[in-house]
Amino acid sequence: MRRFLRHPVRLVPLGFLAAIALGTSLLMLPWATGEHRFTPFTTALFTATSAISVTGMPVVDTPTYWNGFGLIMITVLTQVGGLGILTGATLVILVVARQLGLRNRLLVQAETAEYGIGDVRRLLGRIAGLALVSEAMITVFLAGRLWLTYDYPAGRALWYGLFHAVQGFNNGGFSLWSDSLVGFARDPWICLPLVAGTIVGGLGFPALFEVARAWRRPVSWAVSTKLTVWGSLALLLIGLVGLLAAEWANPNTLGPYDWRGKLLSAFTQNAVVRTGGFNSLDTNRLDEETYPLLIALMFIGGGSASTAGGIKVSTFFLLAFVIWAELRGEPDVTVGHSRIATASQRQALTVALLSVALVAGGTVGLILMTEGTAYYRALFEVTSAFTTTGLSVGTPADYGTSGQLLLILLMYIGRVGPLTLGSAIALNTRHRLYRYPEEQPIVG
Repeated sequence: MRRFLRHPVRLVPLGFLAAIALGTSLLMLPWATGEHRFTPFTTALFTATSAISVTGMPVVDTPTYWNGFGLIMITVLTQVGGLGILTGATLVILVVARQLGLRNRLLVQAETAEYGIGDVRRLLGRIAGLALVSEAMITVFLAGRLWLTYDYPAGRALWYGLFHAVQGFNNGGFSLWSDSLVGFARDPWICLPLVAGTIVGGLGFPALFEVARAWRRPVSWAVSTKLTVWGSLALLLIGLVGLLAAEWANPNTLGPYDWRGKLLSAFTQNAVVRTGGFNSLDTNRLDEETYPLLIALMFIGGGSASTAGGIKVSTFFLLAFVIWAELRGEPDVTVGHSRIATASQRQALTVALLSVALVAGGTVGLILMTEGTAYYRALFEVTSAFTTTGLSVGTPADYGTSGQLLLILLMYIGRVGPLTLGSAIALNTRHRLYRYPEEQPIVG
């Protein structure tokens, strides 16, 4: 066991399992629910996993089922899951002991995907500062709006603002409103702060810090930052146009709004669909043509080393460059003036194919476990769980215990990451001192 735990990346899956177990135990306590009853194990496990994995998919009605203690636990679990259990533990070590050993630096490197271990101390401070400042700003906007416009009592407005700020920045998606953001779909003072928090939290710390450091010189950005930033902007534009085209005349979603309401509601839904978890449109009443668009956006997800899930924007667009280079017969894959390493191409392909296999297998499994579930609904639920998005076209409680356990497994794997989980299971990295003769098998 000691040999197995020697590699830092192997502690990531175990750390999340420990947090899920602790969260499940706390949510099962009778004083976590409004009726002061013991929560069923599956319900507590589903909620804890959904919070730790920053999925935000509820199995019960969040504002009515859980009381203050339960909601605080969900908030804490979401914050811990968003920043990373190992990152949070190292922050505690840094504050208490005022020193950081090499082992803990490696742990944080495995969790945050930073490139060097020499700047971990500064990295942790900047991550904590970014999270606190972002959540504080969102809290102020939301609380002020709820207090001044919707006549919420000051204390309640502050609590609602803080809860949704944590969910927004960490791409969680739990909401104290049963219809999420549908009731505020045309209120920019509610929607836009949450959209901003979701985008900032979902871009990834490496990309955010590099953009902040060299925002005047985009040409000097690293390839991963370029792919993440420009790719995210492209997806925002494509998703917005597609959503407006599909839902513009739908009387159950955008149809009754004026053009300003249509634009704001569609922009909000499009911005948070890539793992944000909130919904400004009733997902149960969307046109069926809209679901493929949302599934594709959820599958791509957000930036690397972020609070978002999915295969990641950089992975998706890196594979697009690989395909483009192959179609053109280029010997190397280049992005701008940089040649992409073969190892990075293999990693991107591995993540994408493993994710496709998990989503496909999960969809078939959910259909078999829940007879009568439409294929597109099962695909939507499985993709949402695996990409830690949290949107749902039904209620997970309707899928029974077996269906819920399947979604729990997908949320866990989606948060830890297929490649990280594979690395944690692998015994050792082998370095051969020889290479076999090369052949080119027929493809296609």
